[in-house]
Amino acid sequence: MKKTWKRLNLIAAACGILVMSAGQAQAMGLLQAYEAALINDPTYRAAVSENTAGKEFRNIGRSGLLPTLQYVYGSGKNRAEITQPATNFLGQPTGGFAVSNYDYTSITNSLSLRQVLFSLDATARYKQGIAQTNYSDAIFSARSKDLVIRLTTAYADVKFAEDQLDLYHAQRDALDEQRRINARMFEKGEGTKTDMLETQAKLDVAEAQVIEAQDNLLNARNAFSAIVGSEVTQLDGLRAEFTVMPAKQTSFEEWMTVATENNPEIAAAKYSLEAAELEISKAKAGHTPRLDLNAGYNRGLSDSITTRTQDQTIKSIGVQLVIPIYAGGYVNAISAQAVANRDKARADLDSTRNRIAIELRRQFNALQTSLTKISALQKSVNSSTLLVEATKQSVKGGVRINLDVLSSEQQLVAAKRDLAQAKYNYLISFLKLRVAAGTISIDDIQTVAAYFSPMS
Repeated sequence: MKKTWKRLNLIAAACGILVMSAGQAQAMGLLQAYEAALINDPTYRAAVSENTAGKEFRNIGRSGLLPTLQYVYGSGKNRAEITQPATNFLGQPTGGFAVSNYDYTSITNSLSLRQVLFSLDATARYKQGIAQTNYSDAIFSARSKDLVIRLTTAYADVKFAEDQLDLYHAQRDALDEQRRINARMFEKGEGTKTDMLETQAKLDVAEAQVIEAQDNLLNARNAFSAIVGSEVTQLDGLRAEFTVMPAKQTSFEEWMTVATENNPEIAAAKYSLEAAELEISKAKAGHTPRLDLNAGYNRGLSDSITTRTQDQTIKSIGVQLVIPIYAGGYVNAISAQAVANRDKARADLDSTRNRIAIELRRQFNALQTSLTKISALQKSVNSSTLLVEATKQSVKGGVRINLDVLSSEQQLVAAKRDLAQAKYNYLISFLKLRVAAGTISIDDIQTVAAYFSPMS
């Protein structure tokens, strides 16, 4: 799985940069949009940086088990004045005081090494760092998969907004035709002013609906552009042919088994629990002894008033045992706190499992019901298409009028819109099911992208 996503990042680096450099409105397909989102989506870029930071937890934890080496250099200019009892040449006090002045330079060089030989605290920190890095990787995997859903949903929102606008245009055109018919009938004395006012009122509402639909389309495009990082005026539309994708897992229980093993959010919750358990070990280590190996090299030139003319070199090596006795109750307090946090992490794991199971069930059912709904709406589109053709023939025969054609065309537009929405929902559920199971890959994105083609 990791190799697949790395391969996709290379594709994005090669292809998505072209999208960035264009810097202008353009047509785009789903796969192109995904490649651009990997580079430009702020949420995903934040997740990348967060994961980069999270990988350092392993190194931070390991540093406590590795040796620390420190070098110190110091140089100082010293002036000293010493007052002491005066003595004669025999060393006998003379009753007075003698003052001595000294002016000298001191230099110190110190190199020290410390290596942990035994420390339960350092060991727990290392293991906890590994768990925290694994948690960060799992969270990044979850957010990478979330990008697929956010992008596909935004893509579908734009296309549905376009379909909705087409429907309201058809409604407005039908009402506008009705208004003209009412006006002609009123002029001939066959209609009423009430009919004209009623139609005009409906037309005004239809005009408002068109404006609202245009705003919705603009907002949907803006939301989509924020993800891909460029303005997009045209997206590939659904192909006319629409076949159901085969599923490797045919029952919910099989999907749940896969999700338990692969879902990154469940994995992240497990690593969070592991880190919380290691926090307990780290806290209780405050009661255990620590054994260190210490080595040092010190060289001093006139480093004090008593050694102002001496050049000293001291080499040392040894062990240091530290046995904690009492810390004011601090260790007991943080141990109790760590136990409570561990219990919370365990409850969070159960909550995550339940949430994933609910989402998995929802998308599994949505995928099943979408198939039935698509089939029914396809029949509706076919029937509406036949109705439009039949109505046009009736107009030629003088049985129907143009308003009937517009009404039947409006019904066809609504049926096509509902069918397209059902197909969008099916494709999104297809991806969401695999995201919940933790098995989504670039191949799944390519499969969904193949359902779209450039608009003619």
